[in-house]
Amino acid sequence: MRRVTRNLLIAIALVVVALLALGALPSYLGSGDPYYLTAEPIETNETAADVNNVSDRRYPFLTSALASDDGRSEGYQTGPYGVKKWFTHTPFDEVDALTRQVPEAATGDGVRVRRDGRVYYVEVVRP
Repeated sequence: MRRVTRNLLIAIALVVVALLALGALPSYLGSGDPYYLTAEPIETNETAADVNNVSDRRYPFLTSALASDDGRSEGYQTGPYGVKKWFTHTPFDEVDALTRQVPEAATGDGVRVRRDGRVYYVEVVRP
């Protein structure tokens, strides 16, 4: 095998390994206090996003907050230098997606959602 061909194959292998590491590694990074998505029941007749049929794969923080006893999702820790948010799903992404779907449901830093006939105020908090 010629030296150029061998070097090219080594370079391709290194790029593949780097891309795999970038895909897996950020989910394990975390620093600082965690952020939580909270779902608090409220009484209102205002517009709310319907989340009866949302998938736990698309909205893992929202579904875990709605299913938990204390109304709080699993924690999400940011990574160093903001790199983690480029490669992983965050609770901020979920609130932004719901706000884009139903802009009238947005309020302050959160969004109103409706599930099983109950309305919740959902926001990202950091204790």
